[in-house]
Amino acid sequence: MLEVVSKLGSRIGLPRHSRTDAVKVGLAPGTMIHVGEAREGPVVVRLTHYTPNGELEERVVADPRELLAYRDRPGVTWIDVTGIHNVDIVAEIGEVFALHPLLLEDAVHARQRPKTEEYDDHLYLVLKMLRWDEDGTRVDVEQVSVVLGERYVITFQETPVDTFDHVRARLREPTKRIRKAGADYLAYALVDSIVDHYFTVLETIGDRIEDIEDELIQEPDQKALTDIFRLKRTLVYLRRATWPLRDAMGNLLRGETRFVRKSTLPFVRDLHDHTLRVVDLIETYREMVSGMVDIYMSSVSNRMNDVMRVLTVIATIFIPLTFIAGVYGMNFDHMPELHWDWGYYAVWAVMVAVAVTLLVYFWRRRWL
Repeated sequence: MLEVVSKLGSRIGLPRHSRTDAVKVGLAPGTMIHVGEAREGPVVVRLTHYTPNGELEERVVADPRELLAYRDRPGVTWIDVTGIHNVDIVAEIGEVFALHPLLLEDAVHARQRPKTEEYDDHLYLVLKMLRWDEDGTRVDVEQVSVVLGERYVITFQETPVDTFDHVRARLREPTKRIRKAGADYLAYALVDSIVDHYFTVLETIGDRIEDIEDELIQEPDQKALTDIFRLKRTLVYLRRATWPLRDAMGNLLRGETRFVRKSTLPFVRDLHDHTLRVVDLIETYREMVSGMVDIYMSSVSNRMNDVMRVLTVIATIFIPLTFIAGVYGMNFDHMPELHWDWGYYAVWAVMVAVAVTLLVYFWRRRWL
């Protein structure tokens, strides 16, 4: 029996902006409670049903019970659920398609680790969607759950930002491969669309790394160091979001699941290769960012050395001049030069000659 707890977080006094795993302490396995950032607004359920002979139906479903007619209907049905904060609607969809209680519990838990789990009637996949925020300064991470059945695919998204526009456009063209293939190919296309967004995010990060490297070489400052640590923190976050996906795709290739047909396995293999490239890029960027900290410290040290070199040269030049001035400032009675008419100018000539000689010496030794 499915248990739903929709307001437990507010009852125990947790902040409304976020819920953590602490709210689930003591609850039975399979208890649904939204864990993650609190959101407002209605849950939108979009239905897409198509058949190989050209039939295509797209609409927004107001009542989840309407989906019961599509559960065993010939063709492929895609249910896209935007918003997991309303656990009651998610529970109703789960009842219509007889989804496992543990699956539904994970679907409304927005802090799951990317993984694959196989149940009797469906396959469950959790992954993270990456995209830049509106300001382009921070990477937003959204959890997307994909449920694959024999004739249906169900996706659960957190935000109303549609990440599957390209897949919808391909479904509207009767000649595309996706219209002729089954539900497993649709699930592959959805996951592939998410992984493609990873490369877009990483490409921008690569450009920023190059810009920061140029700043470090030309004029390192505190802002560059701040940008380095911000990128480092972002890459650590991305690694946590993408590294388990590599293992999840590997499990699909190694396992003998009945939900992925042999004709779809080559595409899954290509998708696994893409995840490996993403992981490799993230690891490469992490090493580059870590090396940039050393570059920054070296640049700052070199600038400090330049300053100290100039100060040392100045001090070295003035040491003999100070000695000469000190000797002639001791006011001895028997110091012939003090009574010369040209004594003052002679001392200045000696000091200038000493300074010029030292500068020429430093220049020849390439200390300047």
